[in-house]
Amino acid sequence: MKIHKEGYATLGIVFASAVVIIGALFFLLPEHPAYYTSFTFLFVLVFIITLQFFRSPDKRILMDPENVLAPADGKVVVIEETVENEYFKDKRLQVSIFMSPFNVHTNINPVSGIVKFFRYHPGKFLVAWHPKSSTENERTSIVVHTPSHVEILFRQIAGALAKRIVWYVKEGQPVQQGSEFGFIKFGSRVDIFLPIGTKLLVNIGDKTTGGETVIAKIKG
Repeated sequence: MKIHKEGYATLGIVFASAVVIIGALFFLLPEHPAYYTSFTFLFVLVFIITLQFFRSPDKRILMDPENVLAPADGKVVVIEETVENEYFKDKRLQVSIFMSPFNVHTNINPVSGIVKFFRYHPGKFLVAWHPKSSTENERTSIVVHTPSHVEILFRQIAGALAKRIVWYVKEGQPVQQGSEFGFIKFGSRVDIFLPIGTKLLVNIGDKTTGGETVIAKIKG
């Protein structure tokens, strides 16, 4: 199992903290082995959970300029027409994918093209399924202009547990469908805004695999 690069520091901190605490308990309370035995068990459990969170499985990307790929592993929780006020300032078709702490948290470029717009917004840490999380939580907004001259906006949104959003793109940069554009730690959401009339291939409640599930079809 591959580990994502964003996990190295966190796993190192968990491991080092456990070694220090278990060592201190062993030397300070040698007559109470139940204390450091119990903590060792707890550490192993926490380490395994953290390890699976930062796993980075191989993706089978099927590149197609008409496909919009899921930008994240998770569950489709919103499909609706809404006004996107930050960039388009008009009606768009919004699809939101909720990522639980048990999902892979790598974020995948849904389309190829040029990054036309990027913004980072500090903010709150409301639960990711809260209606106001997309406008009040810590988030990024990324717009990619595709070769077929369609613009797609996707937004990383931090959840109640996610305290760090990471991104690997900037304005003017070419991006390839299926490549990584970022990572969100511990429970979060990704919104994607498509032109009205886009043909959707998912429904609310569907499970998605980032970079593999085709959520919509677009044409220039």
